[in-house]
Amino acid sequence: MSSRGFHVAVVGATGAVGQQMVQTLEKRDFPIQKLTLLSSARSAGTTVKYKGQDIIVQEAKPESFEGVDIALFSAGGSVSKEFAPEAVKRGAIVVDNTSAFRMDPEVPLVVPEVNEQDLHLQKGIIANPNCSTIQMVAALEPIRQNCGLSKVVVSTYQAVSGAGAAAIDELRTQSQELLDGKEANPTILPVKSDEKHYQIAFNAIPQIDKFEENGYTYEEMKMINETKKIMHMPDLKVAATCVRLPVETGHSESVYIEVEKEGVSAADIKDLMAQAPGVVLQDSPEEQVYPMPAYAVGKNEVFVGRIRKDLDEEKGFHMWIVSDNLLKGAAWNSVQIAESLVKLEIVK
Repeated sequence: MSSRGFHVAVVGATGAVGQQMVQTLEKRDFPIQKLTLLSSARSAGTTVKYKGQDIIVQEAKPESFEGVDIALFSAGGSVSKEFAPEAVKRGAIVVDNTSAFRMDPEVPLVVPEVNEQDLHLQKGIIANPNCSTIQMVAALEPIRQNCGLSKVVVSTYQAVSGAGAAAIDELRTQSQELLDGKEANPTILPVKSDEKHYQIAFNAIPQIDKFEENGYTYEEMKMINETKKIMHMPDLKVAATCVRLPVETGHSESVYIEVEKEGVSAADIKDLMAQAPGVVLQDSPEEQVYPMPAYAVGKNEVFVGRIRKDLDEEKGFHMWIVSDNLLKGAAWNSVQIAESLVKLEIVK
């Protein structure tokens, strides 16, 4: 810990994303004077390493946030709803990684490469978007700025780590059971609280989160609504189909877009991706170069490839977008927001 810097709290420090947040703060050498790690009573008492020091995780209580400058939350929506206002009341700025506040009109929903200036609108809470939304808008924003954007159709291929550590364990266990000729006994996916559970090993499940009355899942509606909010485009046409695959980490997306500008080529889109902040272009079909989740793990960037023009729609393009859902999709975007708060002198 440095004598200069901020008092930072991480809520949900023992979870998959919380652990990544702590590691990302360390990797980025974020200016921390004091680091407070918080969790539920169940996980309190465990230790987490930060810069060679063992920090004991404490149970989150309202008074835990006394003196905290920035609080990073990733412990579930109910925890955020209970404790985020308590943290704000005590002077902290909250960066929340759950869906609790994302669609609140008073709360900015931020991907720094896309809408960093929205941080000036914060009233104590900033929402971190859904992992699959983050990687998509990071790639689409340069296209929107330069070519306009009228339509987005996305199909996702999402990793099980998006459903938490227990879902990773379930994938591993089931895979081994099936390879050993045994039966798989699913208990978690697609949604733990739903009545039915399906095997994820050697399968694809076209359901992430619960179904809404309109036939879309909550995850699909999150992508649709969040994309419009982040891009400040309430009339943008967006459709999503979200699918869970037996991949441990790294979300992939097949994205079809329609631009507004005339005469745009695939080469133009590739040029935009090559220059886009936080984006890496991996697009060389003749050399079989394209993004894949296995190779995105542990990396902060969003990877884009398979860019090609639609064969029938003059203004239509297809692309493939991949990112580590625990990093850019969660922990890194949260820490990036914290870095932006410092850079813009919103937190001093």
